[in-house]
Amino acid sequence: MSEVKQVEEGGDQAQDDLSQERRRSKTMSRKEMARDLRRRRLTGQVDPEEADLLKQMDDTRPRTRADCVNGPRPCMFVSCKHNLYLDVNPETGSIKLNFPDKEIWELEHTCALDVAEKGGITLEEVGEIMNLTRERIRQVETRGLMKLREATEAEPPVSARKPM
Repeated sequence: MSEVKQVEEGGDQAQDDLSQERRRSKTMSRKEMARDLRRRRLTGQVDPEEADLLKQMDDTRPRTRADCVNGPRPCMFVSCKHNLYLDVNPETGSIKLNFPDKEIWELEHTCALDVAEKGGITLEEVGEIMNLTRERIRQVETRGLMKLREATEAEPPVSARKPM
C-alpha cells in the first residue's frame, strides 16, 4: 500500500476517534414518546414499580434553588429546567438529549445554576459542559447579549419613569 494511502487512512481513523469521543445530541419528538408510552400501556409493559418510583421522585423533587443547593450531586432531577442532561422545547414538547452516549451520573456538571455559581469560565469549558463547540457557544452568547440590549433599549430609563 502506498504511503499516501496509509496517511489518508490514518487521518480517517483520527476523525473516527474524535467522533466517538463526542456524540451529537439527540432529539425525540413528543409524539414519538407518547406513541411509545401508549404502546407500552397496551402491551402491559408499564411496570408498577416504575410508576411508584416516579411518584416518589415527584414528591421529593426540589421546588426552589434553596431546596436543591445542598442536594446530592449529580442532580437526578432531569426534568428541572436547569438540568444540563436534557432540554425540553416549550413550543413542541420535544426532548433533546444533550449527552446521548452518557448516563446522568457520568456527567461532571448536571445543574446550570451550579456552573453559574462557579463564576466566569472560558468558551471551551462551557462547550465541554454543554456538548457544543466553542463557536456555537460564542454565537449563543452574542445572541443573548443582543436580546438583553434590545430589552433594555425598549424600556424607558429609571429617571424617566413616573412614581407609582
